[in-house]
Amino acid sequence: MENLLILVNIILAVILIIVILLQRSEGGALGLGVSQDNFTSARSVGTFLTKFTSIVAALFIICSIAIVAISRDEYRETQSVLEKEEEENSNLPQIPKTE
Repeated sequence: MENLLILVNIILAVILIIVILLQRSEGGALGLGVSQDNFTSARSVGTFLTKFTSIVAALFIICSIAIVAISRDEYRETQSVLEKEEEENSNLPQIPKTE
């Protein structure tokens, strides 16, 4: 289940990057596929891309939260990270201190 969510999250991230790069910016960045002589106006394409970006971003955030929730339940332990580190270091041979 977690692997499927990670795959979906990666796909959503790639789609989000592409959609953001396709949008027309005020500085005239890429603006791919938008010209004034198209049958659709630049405003309607911009509105569609803006709404589509919002939807994909919301799905990306929801998927990310679901991944965290699932992985948190799998790896829940009562020890803190510092306690685990102390346990691992206690099994190592100790170096004698020279004074």
